[in-house]
Amino acid sequence: MPPASVLTRVCFRSLPLLAAVFAAALSVPVQAAAPTAKILETRVISDEPQYYFGWATVATRRNGDLVLTYSGGRDGHVCPFGRVDMMVSHDEGRNWSWPRTILDTDIDDRDSGVLETAKGTLIATTFTANSYEKYLDEAEKGKSAEFGVGGGQMVKAIPAGRLAAWKAARDRLTLAERKAQTGAWIIRSTDNGASWSPQIRVPVNSPHGPILLKSGRLLYLGKKMSAPDLAGVCESTDDGLTWKWIADIPVRKGDTYDDYHELHAVEAANGTIIGQIRNHSQTNTRETLQTESTDGGKTWTTPHPIGVWGLPSHLLKLKDGRLVMSYGHRRKPFGNEARISSDNGKTWSEPIMLSPDSMNSDLGYPSTVELKDGSLLTVWYEKMPGMAKTALRQAHWTLAP
Repeated sequence: MPPASVLTRVCFRSLPLLAAVFAAALSVPVQAAAPTAKILETRVISDEPQYYFGWATVATRRNGDLVLTYSGGRDGHVCPFGRVDMMVSHDEGRNWSWPRTILDTDIDDRDSGVLETAKGTLIATTFTANSYEKYLDEAEKGKSAEFGVGGGQMVKAIPAGRLAAWKAARDRLTLAERKAQTGAWIIRSTDNGASWSPQIRVPVNSPHGPILLKSGRLLYLGKKMSAPDLAGVCESTDDGLTWKWIADIPVRKGDTYDDYHELHAVEAANGTIIGQIRNHSQTNTRETLQTESTDGGKTWTTPHPIGVWGLPSHLLKLKDGRLVMSYGHRRKPFGNEARISSDNGKTWSEPIMLSPDSMNSDLGYPSTVELKDGSLLTVWYEKMPGMAKTALRQAHWTLAP
């Protein structure tokens, strides 16, 4: 029998292998240590403190400009006044233009995504909703009108002195007209954002919108906005003018489509398309699930956990082939995180903390772009100390090779 010291060395050397075996058996990925990252600057980039800002997406154009769209002009997390605003930076986020409103319907215009197509067209996405009406109904009946935003945080839906404005905004349309305006939408600009097309209705919605594949196709993972309840994939082969449903995303045993929300995707260096899902099922609740396609989006694997608590995710492929996922962390410490994959999405690193100092869980939806020098810029929304409402904030950071 070998000496005890030898047995001890053998046992300890076996621990990584045993850990991997047990993790695989439990369907919990083994995560690499977080890569070395350095936050160079964090700052608020929105002015207009009288407004609540939410659900932004930042994208890089081929000319080097950054374009940012978001839901602006708001009273709060839920209200009738949301619109889609856009800011542009010509110097990689050091300065931003004054906001331009690019869509303002008669109901609430919420989360916005943005990208540039292979033809240079700008596409912005949003969805419209009448969620504020139930809080207005309660207020008109003299009842409490509050809603939760997670993490035990409660926010009054109708700010003091704004009841009459909410009623006037609702009553400019009939109930039937308001219902007809709900849905998921795309608008297009072929003149660098100076003007925008009429709304194009699309079958799915997700906060950060579609992605551009190497082939030039546009792929949009999202949640179906009408019955039957589905999560799936649409594509456009005509620069975003028309959209066709091409695939359902399967559900895990025990889950339903009501559990899956706010998808986003990226095309990895090996051609695999990685999709991530905000999960609200009892299994892995509030964790990110992942699904993959190796045939251009026609079929997808059953969603599986990747060991990440946080939501929703935005995905980016770096020039060196690594993938970045950025997401909100809606429990203490409230903030935003990023993780890296060096193997085309098979595993993800431990988290990189981008911001640990938000006041509550009404935060997040971060999106990330890579700048010319390889550094990264991430934009999100949150409420900071001393602020009455939320703002848009960005972090400029670097990642070791």
